[in-house]
Amino acid sequence: MAGRGHGLRNAKRREVTDDADVLMALVREQDADAFELLYDTHHRLVYGVALRILGDAGAAEDVTQAVFLKVWNSPNLFRGGNFAAWIVRVTRNRALDVLRGRAVRNETELPEALPENEDMEEAAFARLDAERVRRALASLPSEQREPIELGFFGGITHEEIARRSNTPLGTIKTRIRSGLRKLRAALDEAVTA
Repeated sequence: MAGRGHGLRNAKRREVTDDADVLMALVREQDADAFELLYDTHHRLVYGVALRILGDAGAAEDVTQAVFLKVWNSPNLFRGGNFAAWIVRVTRNRALDVLRGRAVRNETELPEALPENEDMEEAAFARLDAERVRRALASLPSEQREPIELGFFGGITHEEIARRSNTPLGTIKTRIRSGLRKLRAALDEAVTA
């Protein structure tokens, strides 16, 4: 009998996958399946926002984990409304906290043990690589750059980009592919220069 109820509950859950209010009500009851659905639906958005603010994939992953840990541990913080807007605001605040923490650490004294020269070189090269990517991305025409930024840094699907820009999906995919080819060529050129 309990198995049947669980099956019905799972069927109902599939129907409300897009209803974050219902999923959050289930998360408040510590329903791990509902939490997993929320995560699956929104983790790219959270990661994209964090990456755009922080410019660091590892830090963006940490923020994504912290945001969803907050959703699980404090589901009552969401009081209804637009879940995506709420989670973007939570992500933005968390990422800004990380940036503020970095600024405070940068103002303090040098640590007693400095990293090895190789570590410092790797960090410097990583910053150079990020700057190369930014310059290469900025050199793309806006019709290619904007969908790439939305998809890769904003965590938005191709379908959503097409809908928002009122452009056919095939055109969006072609623009992204063409832009990525140009981006790769520009980066290859920067490396060999």
